Amino acid sequence: MKNNKSAGFLAKKPLRDKTTQKREISQRPSEKCPECSSTNLIHDYDTGETICGGCGLVLRELMMDKGPEWRAFTQEEKASRSRVGVPTSYSVHDKGLSTAIGRVDRDAFGRKLPLSTRLQMWRLRKWQIRSRVHSSVDRNLAQAMAELDRLSDKTYIPGSVKEKAAVIYRKALDKGLVRGRSIAAIAAASLYAACRTTGTPRTLREIAEASFVDKKDVARCYRLLLRELRVQMPIADPLTYVSKIAERTGISGQTQGLAIKILHEAKRKRAAAGKDPMGLAAAALYIACLQRNEKKTQKDIAEAAGVTEVTVRNRYKSLKRQLGITIPD
Repeated sequence: MKNNKSAGFLAKKPLRDKTTQKREISQRPSEKCPECSSTNLIHDYDTGETICGGCGLVLRELMMDKGPEWRAFTQEEKASRSRVGVPTSYSVHDKGLSTAIGRVDRDAFGRKLPLSTRLQMWRLRKWQIRSRVHSSVDRNLAQAMAELDRLSDKTYIPGSVKEKAAVIYRKALDKGLVRGRSIAAIAAASLYAACRTTGTPRTLREIAEASFVDKKDVARCYRLLLRELRVQMPIADPLTYVSKIAERTGISGQTQGLAIKILHEAKRKRAAAGKDPMGLAAAALYIACLQRNEKKTQKDIAEAAGVTEVTVRNRYKSLKRQLGITIPD
């Protein structure tokens, strides 16, 4: 049957083989066939038609294809043909939306630019940099994001955690918490808060040592962020620190598994309540080493965990007493 556009009729069309056409079944429940009320609609991008899969009614024709006009068969080819830029990032002071003028003094053909053009590009580059950081807030963010980037590289923080730290810092800047305080201290506190929120095993001492701020100042700013931004921190789990300590001291995987079992038992009997998670993880690893005859001293494990030998010894005695653990001679 021919499609009569002037009369407003829609033709019924037999469905062709699905292997010969590029089709997509509609998943929108609001779209229905006006004749059989079926939601099984097929979008045929080769012919530009939307067809009902139940009765074969052509609902729309000359449909616009919103996909790219090029084809790509590998991921590298797809990335090279893409015409979009990098996604917005909170860890960049302008979220990566501004344009950067490079320092290349050659044109697209590789020919050297004349002196007048080079001077003009130099002036444009200078005013572009000035326009990017024209306010005090932009200058503050530029300095803070550079510090966050340095801290993340030094402490091996993933990119997602750095993005969360940047969001926390921006909230603190909006509430005026940075005024009168060190930018580096607030940035370090934001990074530690992001690590605590995401469960990344980084201690306050590690982040304070990576920054140029005293540990007390970072802790003070961290408490300020928690109080003013009303951030709910999860309870630190000692299980996240087991692999970190074991990697530094060269403890085997079987011993790590035994230490994790000891910590699970301590959590079940509420023997880990109110204790430092790093000290608990170090004590559980020390007990596991004694049970598996791995020669690791309290000093080795305490140095890897960043705690004192007294802390490891006290946690070791309390776990041994409360869990009823027997240590072989």
